[in-house]
Amino acid sequence: MKAVRVHSYGKRPSIDDVPEPTITGPLDVIVKVGAAGLCRTDLHIIEGQWAEKSGVQLPYVIGHENAGWVQEVGSAVTNVAPGDAVILHPLVTCGLCRACRAGDDVHCENNKFPGIDTDGGMAELLLTSARSVVKLADGLEPAAVAALADAGLTAYHAVRKAVPLLYPGQTCVVIGAGGLGHIGIQCLVAMTAAKVVVIDPNEKARELATELGAHEVLASGDDLADSANVVLDFVGEQGAESLGLTMTRRAGSYYVIGYGGAVNIPTIDLISTERNIIGNLVGSYNDLDELMTLAALGKVTLHTRQYPLAAVNEAMDDLEAGRLQGRGILVP
Repeated sequence: MKAVRVHSYGKRPSIDDVPEPTITGPLDVIVKVGAAGLCRTDLHIIEGQWAEKSGVQLPYVIGHENAGWVQEVGSAVTNVAPGDAVILHPLVTCGLCRACRAGDDVHCENNKFPGIDTDGGMAELLLTSARSVVKLADGLEPAAVAALADAGLTAYHAVRKAVPLLYPGQTCVVIGAGGLGHIGIQCLVAMTAAKVVVIDPNEKARELATELGAHEVLASGDDLADSANVVLDFVGEQGAESLGLTMTRRAGSYYVIGYGGAVNIPTIDLISTERNIIGNLVGSYNDLDELMTLAALGKVTLHTRQYPLAAVNEAMDDLEAGRLQGRGILVP
C-alpha cells in the first residue's frame, strides 16, 4: 500500500510502498483510510521536535487524524463491523490501567499513538483498536470529520475543561482562528454563553471567526490587558504566550493548546494574581464521542482543503506558508 513516511528529521516525507497491516490481536481493527488530517504537529515531527519524546524508530508513517471505513476486525470486536464509517480516537489504549478505568484514557499508562510513536494513518490502511473507533452518524463522511480526531478533539477538550468557568457575563479570548481555533470558537458558541473575543492577524481567519459566531474579532490583543476570565491560546508560540498571560485577569485561567514557544512568568506574579496556567493534550474517547454529536447536529463543521495523498508535501508547504485556511485533508 502507499504511505507517507518520515525517513530523517529535517527532510520532507516520501510516498513509499509498504506492507499492509494485518490482524494479530482479538481487539484489532483495520481501517481503510478515507481521510487523514494534516496537523502542524506533523511539521513539528519532521523538524525533530518529537524525536526524543516519542522515541519512534525511523522510517515510519505519520498521520494522527484519521477516519475511514472498517475493513477487517479481530475475533473479539463487537462494537463495529466491516463497512462501518468511523473516526479514530488518536490513541490506542489498554483499558486496564487506572486512567483508562477512570475515563481519562488520554493518560493511559500503556498507550500507543499512531502517527507519533508508531505507524499512523497517512496511508491506505491503518491498524487500530476496537477501543479507538467511534461510529459515525448517518450523513457524516470521513473526509468531512477526519481532522476532528485531533484538532477538533484537542479544541473540544480545552473548551470542555473551561466551560465551568465561562458562565454568562464572562469573557473568553481565543488566540488564533486557524485549524484548531476555528473549531474551538464553534465549541464555545455551542457550549457557553460567554462573550467570545478572537484575535488573529490574518484577515481571512478573522472573517471566518465572525461567520462562526465570535462576538468580537481583532487583529491584535495589545489593548486587552487583564480583559479575559479565560484565554484559549491555540498558537502557543511567537509571542502568543506572553500576550495570553497579559490578557488573563486576576484569578483567570490561561489554557495553552498550541505549542512551540515557552511560558515565562515570575512565581511571585503567579501567586499574587492567582492566575492559572493549564496545559491541554488531546481529549478522551468520550470527548470525541461528544464532539461527534455536535458534528452530527451541525454545531461544529470543519473548513478544509483536500489534497491527494501524493501531494502531501504541497499541503505541508501551504500549511507552513500560511496559505491553508482551516485544515488540510489528505485523501488516499
